[in-house]
Amino acid sequence: MEIAFAEAELAVAAGEVPIGAVVVRAGEVVARAYNRTLSDKDPTAHAEMLVLRAAAAQLGNERLADSDLYVTLEPCTMCAAAISLARVRRLYFGAADPKGGAVDSGVRFFTQPTCHHRPEVYSGIGEERAAQMLKTFFASRR
Repeated sequence: MEIAFAEAELAVAAGEVPIGAVVVRAGEVVARAYNRTLSDKDPTAHAEMLVLRAAAAQLGNERLADSDLYVTLEPCTMCAAAISLARVRRLYFGAADPKGGAVDSGVRFFTQPTCHHRPEVYSGIGEERAAQMLKTFFASRR
């Protein structure tokens, strides 16, 4: 999770919302990313989407079975769907996102009957730190 937080700090430096993500397999970092929606002018350039794409390219496989994803904020519906499609083994996330999250909040994507794969989910990992990063970032924008 420390690497995900380091990525979130890079997002802040780039003027992006501070969300970082990392994919780990067999104890090794496969890929890391931070939000780049503004930089890339791409509404799908969430940290999770970018890190899943990079990990799939690195491993040469769209299925990331036996891989774990660490992300600083609860994934949205788009990202939860991508996590399911990638067959991520475990999802660890920091702060809950009552407004936009889709794992423990909102649509609870992984509990839906149409969800093909449900990763093990561990929430609240570094929750206070992740929430504070977001609060500080948005306060500076007001």
